[in-house]
Amino acid sequence: MFLPPKRSSFIVHGTPTRTSAKTEFVKSDDDSVFEDLDKPVQEAGADPSAGQQEPAEASELTVADIAAELSELLGPGKVSIREADLEVHAADKWYAKSLPDLVVFAESTKDVSKTLGYASEHGIPVTTRGAGIGYVGGCVPVEGGIVLSLARMKRIIEINPADGVAVVEPGVITVELQKAARALGWDYPPDPASLKECSIGGNIATNAGGPRCLKYGVTRSYVLGLEVVLADGRVMRCGGRVHKNKTGFDLCGLFTGSEGMLGIVTEITLRLIPKPPARAMLAAVFPDFPAAAAAVQAILNRGHLPSALEITDSFTLAAARKRLGEQKLPPGEAHLIVEIDGRPAAVTSEIEEIRALLEELGALRADLAADEAACEEIWQMRREFSYSLRDTGLTKLNEDIVVPRSKLVELVEFARRMEEDTGIPVACFGHAGDGNIHTNLMVAGFEDPVTREKAEHALDQLFAWVLDHGGAITGEHGVGLAKKPWIRQALGEVSFDVHRSLKDALDPQGILNPGKFLD
Repeated sequence: MFLPPKRSSFIVHGTPTRTSAKTEFVKSDDDSVFEDLDKPVQEAGADPSAGQQEPAEASELTVADIAAELSELLGPGKVSIREADLEVHAADKWYAKSLPDLVVFAESTKDVSKTLGYASEHGIPVTTRGAGIGYVGGCVPVEGGIVLSLARMKRIIEINPADGVAVVEPGVITVELQKAARALGWDYPPDPASLKECSIGGNIATNAGGPRCLKYGVTRSYVLGLEVVLADGRVMRCGGRVHKNKTGFDLCGLFTGSEGMLGIVTEITLRLIPKPPARAMLAAVFPDFPAAAAAVQAILNRGHLPSALEITDSFTLAAARKRLGEQKLPPGEAHLIVEIDGRPAAVTSEIEEIRALLEELGALRADLAADEAACEEIWQMRREFSYSLRDTGLTKLNEDIVVPRSKLVELVEFARRMEEDTGIPVACFGHAGDGNIHTNLMVAGFEDPVTREKAEHALDQLFAWVLDHGGAITGEHGVGLAKKPWIRQALGEVSFDVHRSLKDALDPQGILNPGKFLD
């Protein structure tokens, strides 16, 4: 490895089996290496049994040597070994942390290419980082080395309504692209809850979703072309700017969702659609979760295709009422948000049909938002649900599991049983239309090793149930570190081997985002 594993603030050990699955984080005994920049660094060699290639020459480099050589290669102001920069780039929104040895702030594809060429030559681990908003530890540099930040690559290069495309750099914040497209009467539909903070590059890395996936699909549905820097520094393009393209393999699909382990995306060509001129929403309260879940299927069975269908359980509602006030969320054990968009006359007619249907199905109340401002108020309330859970003071283990839509009620019933068995409250809310329900374990005293082990055993139960019922362990956050212990069970051995073969082919030294779910 680039540096001895114990140099990290936290390290990850092994990949446990299903019955004992957990990710352990152990405090380092010695972090002094970060202050000793002249400490020799052994270049990374790879395990020949894994089919990887060892660097041609072995030599020792200090962190100061590497920083100086990269600074000369890239130019001033792009390489940092400052403690503050290392700290910022050591973690995402998950709880694991591992300090890198240095940070490279790329400003162009050439910077990325030169950095990877250098890292490949010397066998140095490289972990790519966008905005650092991920929830699974995907950009935590668990083996140290270089964190390659793309935050400065934030140009919207082109928005072209005639072609229906946008061309952007990976550091562009998602909401900024949406604003730019909508100003021209066009739209980029993917809308992760963190859209005001997350970057397009991060969305590509995780194939991010959001509430509007039911009608509009996830990030992959909008990726037409990519510029990718491979592990050895070579630059390739795949796809293009046309909306139909069957030339060769689907390499755009391969890199979208690859979590920085196959290559680094430096330019993205995205599909845009005409912005629907009108939308309206309903915020409905139901007496219980089964009634709200039944309403989800009834809406679809009647031939409606909302742009969003969001469901919330009683635990989340109780927390939200404390944060937002009782007047925002009247009494009821389940909440349903329905959004319709399209032509104005059609939206007006359809939203009234759906409101009548919800009342027929037992909704205690269905509040109408008939214009943009009112719709945004409802969405802001929905975004507050996650913060409401954080207000409880409990550690929120946010699991973005997916189940077949017909299993929504069974999932929540299982969550309630698990809550009774473990004593850990479980909050369920999310994208009912596509079965992507955020199942949050709310843990008191998570820093205690015994409590943490109990929580991780509960996660083991949850993921086992989800997979046994035809679901998936992640719908939009990715695997990263958080779900690494369950990846073999989720993929199956043959699929896992295929993943490893692709990794070995594109990154034979294993320098790209090492320590994650393929290791």
